[in-house]
Amino acid sequence: MSMHTDKRAAIGVFDSGIGGLTVARAVHKLLPREHIVYFGDLLHLPYGSKSETAVVQFSLAACRFLCSQNIKLLVVACNTAASLAMKRIVSEVDVPVIGVVGPGAKTACAATRNNRVGVIGTSRTIESGSYRSAIAGINPLIMVFEKPTPLLVPMIEEGWIGHPVLRLVLQEYLGGFITSDIDTIVLGCTHYPLIRREIEEVLDGTKTVQVVDSADSTALKTKRLLEENDLQRPPGKVDTLKVWLTDSTPGFRVVAERIMGKESIDVSLVDSGYCSEGLRYSASDRSPRHE
Repeated sequence: MSMHTDKRAAIGVFDSGIGGLTVARAVHKLLPREHIVYFGDLLHLPYGSKSETAVVQFSLAACRFLCSQNIKLLVVACNTAASLAMKRIVSEVDVPVIGVVGPGAKTACAATRNNRVGVIGTSRTIESGSYRSAIAGINPLIMVFEKPTPLLVPMIEEGWIGHPVLRLVLQEYLGGFITSDIDTIVLGCTHYPLIRREIEEVLDGTKTVQVVDSADSTALKTKRLLEENDLQRPPGKVDTLKVWLTDSTPGFRVVAERIMGKESIDVSLVDSGYCSEGLRYSASDRSPRHE
């Protein structure tokens, strides 16, 4: 890995779907001059139900594509990819890589008052033990209570935010955390901040539980890394967000513009194929079908 020397190069953000835009939003809020190139792998969503081999293959293809887009830093905003594929990603790309697990774990350790932390995420993220391991590495006295919540990502991607069925599912998933006396919960998936209000309402039955969203802490780490290496983008006009997708869905643009607070987002579809390295994406001029 070598540090990119072009200050005007972009920050690449990768996620399996729409959720990573919560990280892109946090980065943009903290670093408004920076250009962000976002990759959403909607074709293979959700990663949380895929095999580790598949997650690694999809992740490497996405990150290689972002590196072809003149980026100086890569943010792996997908918790499942960060849990299962980070070592391979770091070894194969030529820019610094930041994952969301470490910053989220650090924030949770600082937030808890009774050393009892809950973590929700996709099945693969929870099975990997990535948050448990990261938290133990910071403070081994903290007890970690984990719960896979595989139904949440599909419901969020379908736009069921605020739906009564979502509340019922959250009550089923989160009930054990209340009896476990946690005082902090980590949103171990970048989709989950989109239903943060619903999560807080379900958890507020007995006391206030602090909700940790790794987006802000990941953005802070991104800012520090750019400052340490003198890579902040110089002043000047810039289109702040370019989105590449592997597939189109009817609601992506609506939700994306709501997340980013923009009236219009530049969205294109990638072309896919196979080469000696496996799955490969390339830039195209195709727009999503659903406009």
